Order: sequence, then structure tokens, then C-alpha cells
Amino acid sequence: MELQLWPVLVYLLEKLNSWMLLVILVTFLLIIDFVRKRRPRNFPPGPQLFPFVGTIVDLRQPLHLEIHKAKKLSARYGNIFSVQFGSLTFVVVSGYQMVREALVHQAEIFADRPNIPLLQEIFRGFGLISSNGHIWRQQRKFASATLKSIAVSFEEKVQEESRYLVEAIEEEKGQPFDPHYKINSAVSNIICSITFGNRFDYHDNNFQELLHLLAETLLLIGSFWGQLYNAFPLIMRWLPGPFQKIFRHWEKLQHFVKGVIAKHKEELDQSESGDYIHCYLKEIEKGDTSSYFHEENLLCCTLDLFLTGTETTATAIRWALLYMAAYPHIQGRKVQLEIDAVIGQCRQPTVEDKEHMPYTSAVLSEVLRMGNIVPLGVPRMSTSDTTLAGFHLPKGTTVMTSLTSIMFDKNVWETPDTFNPEHFLENGQYRRREAFLPFSAGKRACPGEQLARTELFIFFTTLLQKFTFQVPASAKLSFAFTLSLTRCPKPFQLRALPRC
Repeated sequence: MELQLWPVLVYLLEKLNSWMLLVILVTFLLIIDFVRKRRPRNFPPGPQLFPFVGTIVDLRQPLHLEIHKAKKLSARYGNIFSVQFGSLTFVVVSGYQMVREALVHQAEIFADRPNIPLLQEIFRGFGLISSNGHIWRQQRKFASATLKSIAVSFEEKVQEESRYLVEAIEEEKGQPFDPHYKINSAVSNIICSITFGNRFDYHDNNFQELLHLLAETLLLIGSFWGQLYNAFPLIMRWLPGPFQKIFRHWEKLQHFVKGVIAKHKEELDQSESGDYIHCYLKEIEKGDTSSYFHEENLLCCTLDLFLTGTETTATAIRWALLYMAAYPHIQGRKVQLEIDAVIGQCRQPTVEDKEHMPYTSAVLSEVLRMGNIVPLGVPRMSTSDTTLAGFHLPKGTTVMTSLTSIMFDKNVWETPDTFNPEHFLENGQYRRREAFLPFSAGKRACPGEQLARTELFIFFTTLLQKFTFQVPASAKLSFAFTLSLTRCPKPFQLRALPRC
């Protein structure tokens, strides 16, 4: 029978012209794509899906804004709905109660990271951000223990670096300047001290090139091109475009860190350094074949720490200075008065001071709320089948938690769209808010939260102790933002007027 059918098939193929073959091929691909994109039974609903592209969105807009036309999507589908961008399918979870249900009450289930094409290309499943299962648990436990042991001297490192930052700003002599790379240099030096064992001079050309490479890489990952690559990786990886810089920049960043690791290896037996790379190399020396302590993982973990340890805190400080310039009455009559009363002008701020400075603490929390630095958190993936709000989420479902929906929820915050430190004050004391999740929650919450809060407090209070920040007369204040891996303010200039 098969032999009889074959000549018939050959005859039919000979009669078909190229256009007819193309139509058949496209029809076949459309059927496959339709079957693949079809939502599973009882899966969260969402907008109409179209062949190949999935949900129609404007990828030129930041993804969190496209999703957070969620006022429309949430009104139609509720606080849980699904969207698809090319090859990516994920469930968006909005509102404090729903986010808490996913990240806290089902913490074990939503403890994995999904396969985001760009991050997978860069990290290959290693490191602290993109790894899963035993690799992640082992690396996070080691990183947490190492950072905790380093924390004894951490406050002193931040105090020392804040003095260098003050000196760098004093060099501007009250003239307008962009604080971006001075702040990035200071914050990055903290993570460099922890991971590499040394800091860099702000005028070091290699260090500045490193910071510029990192900034452009993160900007490209969060850009239209980065989103397009994640949506259509099989096509995009073969095409030219600005996104190709991501891989070239990442190779340079890797080359730098590999050089630092090589130097540590040479000095391993003679050095008593307690930095992260030194501790990790000592762990590798134990030779446990069942562990994932090896140099590729060390490289990825170090780059993870460098990336997250620089970008998030530096972005928060930039937002803080911008808000202080925009609200001079809060800066001068509230924050600086509290600094003068508790710390004065003669000594450096310490973490212990924070307990006695409720207004400054409230301002920093409000900066993190309004700055909304990681609007969609970092994606999670379900490790098993589960149910959320009555919907079935199969194992491997990617979940995006809309922290934006929490930070600006009118049912939680009295004036959600206004910079208002009173959100975090009650009877003159600092008020903790359950729905305040700038560092996310659950198993994959930011492991460096306490270190980041220490940096933010000491840098901020030191800067406002020494300077008053103003918008230059010729400049127009703007809270416009750019989305890299963080939501960061667009370039701006300030004047830093010495208070003495």
C-alpha cells in the first residue's frame, strides 16, 4: 500500500508550484502555532492571541507599562491573567493579596526562574539570578553566609566610600553636574570591595569603562531590542542589530572578572583576604565532586553580585536626590533638620542612627515606592502544578508579579501618585507597611536587602549632611524614566551646594 501511495505523492508534488507549496507550509505552521499557543484548560484568561506574535503589544513601550494598561486588563480579567509575546508565555499577578499568595504562601512552588532567552544565553543556568534547584540553593546559601560574614566590616566600607563620594561631588564646586556615574562608582566600589577585595579610583579609566559597559548592557536588555530577542530568540540570534552589543559587552565584563579571579588564584595560599572570590576559591579547593562550586559558576555569581549590587542601589540614590531637589521643603525643613539634630555636622552617619530618624527612613521608603525600581520583580516559575485564584497553573508556568500594582494601589496608599513620606509615618514614628515590597518576597527575594538598605541610608544621609541639592536654574525637572533592568531616571543635572 505504501509503495502505491508514493508515486501518487510524487505526482502531486510535481504538479504544485512554489507558491502553492508556500501556502501549504504557512498553513501547516499556523496550525502548529495555534495548537502550541492555545491556553490550557482552566488557565488564566487574557487578551486575544494572534499567530506567531501572541498578544499584540507595542514593544517600543516598557513591558510593565504595556502590561499595566492593566487598568484595562485587570478590569476585564481580574488580578490574574495570561499574555504571550512570541515564544514567551506568562501569567501576570497583580495586587498585594494575590502577589503574597504566590510568593509567600506558595513560596516553594514559585521558587524557580524561567528560561528567559537573553539571560540564558549570558548565564547558561549558573549564578544566583538564573539558576534553579540544587544549584541555586547551594549558591544562595554560600553567598548569604559569605555576605553575612563580610557584613561586620560592611558599614565601615560604606562610610569610607561615602567620604570619597563627598570629595568627588565637592570637585564640582556647586556647578551643575550629572550625578549618575559618581553615584554608580561609589555603589559599585562597595560590591567591588566585597567581591574583588579592593575599590577603584573614580578616575580609573578601566573602572569607568566597566561601569559604562554594564549600564549599556542593562539598558539594551530592557530595551525594545532586548524584548524582541526574548520574544523571538530563534530568529533574532541570527540577525544584526543593537542587541548584539549585549553579548560583546558581556564578553568584556567576563574578561575583566576572569582576570581578577586569576589574580586571586595566584595569591590564594599567601592571601588572608576574606572577599567573596577568595572564599569561593577556597570552597572549590575542597574538591567536592557533587557540588557546583567551579570557576564558571564563580564567574556567573560574581557578575550577578556586581550587576545587582551596583544597579539597584545606585538607581535608588539617584531617585532620592531627584526627589529631594524637587521637594526642597522636605529636604531642608525635614530631612536635614533631623540629620542635624541626631547626627550633627561633625561625625558620619551610622546604621544605629536610623532608629532615631523616622522621617529620613520614611523618605527613603517613599523613594523606593515612587521610584518603583523593579516594576515587575524578577520572573518566577512554578516547580509543580498548582492553583492560583482558582486557575490551574501547570508545572513550568512563568509568573510575573506586578509590584507596580502594589506600589500605586489606591486602596493601600492614601495618595498613591504623590511623593508623600507620611505614607510611612504614624504619630511621628516610622510605620511599616505590609504591602511595601521593593525587594520582592518569598524564597527568591533579594538576598542583599539588608546590605542595600545600609548603603542607601548611609550614602543618602551623608550626602544631605554635606550638601543641599538643587535643580539648576536653566534645567527643567523631570521624573521621566528609562527602563533598563531597573526603572531609572533619565539623565539629569543637579547643583550640590555645600552646607558648611
